[in-house]
Amino acid sequence: MNTNGVSRRQWLREHSELGICVLLAALGVVVLVDAATIATDFTQRGPVGPKTVPLIVGALLLVVSALLVRDVLRGGRGQAEAGEDVDLDAPSDWRTVLLLTGAFLANAVLINVIGFPLSGMILFWGSAYALGSRNPVRDPLISAVLSVGTYVVFNHLLGVPLPGGPLMGVL
Repeated sequence: MNTNGVSRRQWLREHSELGICVLLAALGVVVLVDAATIATDFTQRGPVGPKTVPLIVGALLLVVSALLVRDVLRGGRGQAEAGEDVDLDAPSDWRTVLLLTGAFLANAVLINVIGFPLSGMILFWGSAYALGSRNPVRDPLISAVLSVGTYVVFNHLLGVPLPGGPLMGVL
């Protein structure tokens, strides 16, 4: 018991947000330690090296953790989100989960066989179908535009090679 008659367990329960503070601080330390191990033995282009962003992110994680600790110890409490309109008594929609999983796995299995444009189209169309869209003309067209557009942006504009499959010569 504390001098106030509050047990340590009760105090921790009332300040449970401190767990998030510990998680943020630990993540910040991991990012900083990992950033310190980045090799800089190559030619740097410009003033910003490969360590800059991880060091900033790690330091900001530590700062946010410290500010959150201060807020919690001063009586700040996380508020439950009132805007969610979720029925917690409703059963899980396993059909949708399984359809989305199937579309994702089909993409993963087919991407190297038929290429990203076609496997991405299957992924986008399958996701739209799983989430309730049933338009037989619009859904495949939007899926094709999204998939081919993503392929062109990554492959040609960003220089990130994606498997083209049979459409390799066309795109």
